[in-house]
Formats: sequence, C-alpha cells, structure tokens
Amino acid sequence: MPGKQAKLLTNDHIQDLLVFAETTRYPERNRVIVLLSVKGVLRAVEIAKLTWDMVLDASGAVGSVIELRDCAAKKGSGRLIPLHPQLRQALIVWRSMTDGTGPVVQSERGRQMNSVSIVNWFAAAYRALGLEGCSSHSGRRTFITRAARLVHTAGGSLRDVQLLAGHRSIVTTQRYIDGDSVAQRKLVSMI
Repeated sequence: MPGKQAKLLTNDHIQDLLVFAETTRYPERNRVIVLLSVKGVLRAVEIAKLTWDMVLDASGAVGSVIELRDCAAKKGSGRLIPLHPQLRQALIVWRSMTDGTGPVVQSERGRQMNSVSIVNWFAAAYRALGLEGCSSHSGRRTFITRAARLVHTAGGSLRDVQLLAGHRSIVTTQRYIDGDSVAQRKLVSMI
C-alpha cells in the first residue's frame, strides 16, 4: 500500500458515522454503505458492485453470507463473507424498501452507484464529523485490524483474515494491520 494509510475508526467513530447516515436523505441505504465497509470488509468498488442476488438466499430472503462474486471484487478476488448481525438487519430493512433486485446500493435515480460516489459519500461524512485522515478505506482497515487481533479467539489464523479481506498475499493483509503499543508493552513485560 504505497502512500498514507487510512486511519482506523474507534467504536465512537463508527457510531458517529451511523448517526450521520440517519441525517441524510437516504438513511437506510447509507447505513448499509457504512456497515458494508466496517462490518462487511468491502472496498468502495465492491460496495458499488454488490447486487441483491449476492446477499439473498435461495428463498429470496437476506441470507447469512455475502457471496461476493469475482466480477464485483477487486482483481477477481470473490469470496464468501459471513454477515455480521448488524449488517444483516440493515440489509433486511433496506430490502423491504426496495424491490430487492439489481444493485444493493442505488443512486437516487435507481441506478448502480459508482465507486467514486461511494468514496465521495465517505469523504463528505468524515468531513462533516471532523475526522481527518479517514477515507472510504478506513472501515475496511478497521475490520482487518480488529479481525487480526481477535482471530485467535475464534480458533482461526491470519489466513482467515486474508480470505475475508480478499487479499491474494498475506503480506498485503499484514500491511493493513495497525500495531497496538499497549499490547506490545504487555508482551515485552511477559518475556
């Protein structure tokens, strides 16, 4: 990742983003955009290309996973992403307000939003909240860092985080993970 990395979000920042989404013209759609980033580990381009058939199960209800297809993923890195309960609930609410076909995130004209529009939505939200150094990638980076810190408690490994992120290389995943100085101090004192 050349250049400056997007800043990580705290729980308060995520809550502020969700509150901001509630103040917009399309609160339910925008709540889904936020949660697809911070709970679904999707990139802006993947949020834009996500379609309802990737989140609905065989009976037509919101399922338990996102089946992100290669055509919607960066570099064809399609994958299955288990749905976080908060994201699943937001998708259920949003689906009840749409016809449940085509793109999940639509423009006000009913067309697929493009990835630049998603990036710009996040930029406007962070600017309104006074959060500097954050971008559309902040939610994804926050997810990856948190997942890396917690994966051992779920019985998994960094490889599981890599697969959720859709990275071809574990080295790419490692670059996303922010260090924790408190944990480093504890670790050193244990040695």
